[in-house]
Amino acid sequence: MRVLGTAGHVDHGKSTLIRRLTGIDPDRLPEEQARAMTIDLGFAWLPLPNGELLGIIDVPGHRDFIGNMLAGVGGIDAVLFVIAADEGVMPQTLEHLAILDLLDLRHGLIALTKTDLVQDADWLELIQTDIREHFARTSLAASPILPVSASNGAGIPTLLNQLVALTPVPRPDLGLPRLAVDRIFTISGFGTVVTGTLLGGALQVGDSIVLQPTGQKGRIRGLQTYQQQVPTALPGSRVAVNLSGIDRGAIKRGDVVTLPDLYPPTQRVDAHLQYLPTASAVLKHDAQVKLYVGAAETVARVRLLAEDVIEPGMTSWVQLELERPITVSAGDRFILRRPSPAQTIGGGVILDAQPQQRWRRYQPTVIAALHVRLSGTPPERLALAAPALSRPETLRRTLGLSEVDFAQALGAAQDQNLVACFGDGSLLSMEAWNFLRARLLTTLARYHATFPLRSGMPREELRSHLKLTSAELSVYLEQLPEVVSQTDLLRLQTHTVVFDYAQTKLIRQLLQRLAGDFAALPSFGEAESLVSADVLYALIDQGQLVRLSDDVLLTQTRYAELVAAIGEHIDARGSITVAELRDQLAASRKLAVAVLEHLDAVGVTKRQGDGRVRR
Repeated sequence: MRVLGTAGHVDHGKSTLIRRLTGIDPDRLPEEQARAMTIDLGFAWLPLPNGELLGIIDVPGHRDFIGNMLAGVGGIDAVLFVIAADEGVMPQTLEHLAILDLLDLRHGLIALTKTDLVQDADWLELIQTDIREHFARTSLAASPILPVSASNGAGIPTLLNQLVALTPVPRPDLGLPRLAVDRIFTISGFGTVVTGTLLGGALQVGDSIVLQPTGQKGRIRGLQTYQQQVPTALPGSRVAVNLSGIDRGAIKRGDVVTLPDLYPPTQRVDAHLQYLPTASAVLKHDAQVKLYVGAAETVARVRLLAEDVIEPGMTSWVQLELERPITVSAGDRFILRRPSPAQTIGGGVILDAQPQQRWRRYQPTVIAALHVRLSGTPPERLALAAPALSRPETLRRTLGLSEVDFAQALGAAQDQNLVACFGDGSLLSMEAWNFLRARLLTTLARYHATFPLRSGMPREELRSHLKLTSAELSVYLEQLPEVVSQTDLLRLQTHTVVFDYAQTKLIRQLLQRLAGDFAALPSFGEAESLVSADVLYALIDQGQLVRLSDDVLLTQTRYAELVAAIGEHIDARGSITVAELRDQLAASRKLAVAVLEHLDAVGVTKRQGDGRVRR
């Protein structure tokens, strides 16, 4: 299915030609019919000779209603550009042509209307020559000129056949549906209905939807395409959506009907701007303009990222700060107009609908990234879209690629070493991964250099230092064989704890004291004073010593013997009390309590009455 839009100067016969082609009057408002002038968008459809249905959006030609015109051309595949033979190219002809060129619309026909009013063949030839000169070097330069008359039907059969031949690339089904609302009304017994051109994917009756940017949730009660009830609406078609759960008064032209979690609203976009040669003044940093994208309109401020000012005819990189949230996607075309005096001054393409931040001006890295977003290969753009750990489906949505195209881009990006793929399927640009990997390894190396006697860096300390989530750190560590994980400690595989001669001598003295009578065991503080805190914690990390409480230490060998003895006592007598253990050890109650509470904590025993039993 395709959607055709009209364009052209006021009173050049756009609506009359649509009525002749379709039998439908696109001027639906009483004021339009009274003034014989299109004010708002009109809609019709046309069964072509090949059986295909062609949706038609008729736009106003008067300069006072250019905003309404812009709301209609955002969702069209091709244009029927209407120029009256008795007047030729006029001011709104040129403005509409500039707008369509900025939107990069490449499929069109030029209908030279009202030929019945012109009998001079030389005049008609002159008009056509003038049209070709104005259309040259625009996206519609190749459009054929077809002389027609809506009054007597001259040229209409040829026009219909040319419409069949006008075959732009079909709108792809990306599984990412969105419908920019261009009309809202209520039908008695059915409720709220919105219309628009469906892009990105299909909608089905019963779908749960969200209206962006307000975030209101609803459900699709019914779908119509060209007055036919359908269970599924396909991308590229004009669709009327009967909504439940959302009142008509809560919807504005330019709102977007979509599925949940697909298109978050934004108040900032990065873009490539083409500033028209006809603009009446230079564009200054922070200038206020009107932004038109899809069917939405909002005031915006233009932040110039690479220039002091933009001269007429220049192209450049900009960041647009929006007065209100809108819902757009990378790749959407937009138009800028100066509010006063009203003038179309430029347009271009949105490169990033969710910029990470408000960019500083004149930053080479920012400009380089925008270059890639505009003209980079799919693998390059994929890598650029993954500066942080990302799920493949999220990246596919961000890039607006079909599943097949995304799979091809991902394969090429991996072949070109542009992205890293992790065990859970997440992706990260190779540049970001190399940077993060270097930071992680360097952080561990510095920690080892600062604390050479510690077995490793606490996992939580490393996570906090790198500003990662626990899940992210786990994913990254799986790709780092040079990092060894020991419970909650992390170390480089090359790191070992080595004691010097003096430390070894003191350690030997401590181990001898800890092997003596239980009643004479040194406290934790005494042990620390003897060998130093770093050495003592290194012995604990290595497992040579076991810290039972804040003040009680045992050697690993003695601890294991003690656990075995307690187990034998419980097996023989059913339980063991603090007093029984104290007497067995000929030690203080403090030591017995520390031992049993430690065994409770590690799950060897549990308290039962005054004693402990096996857990």
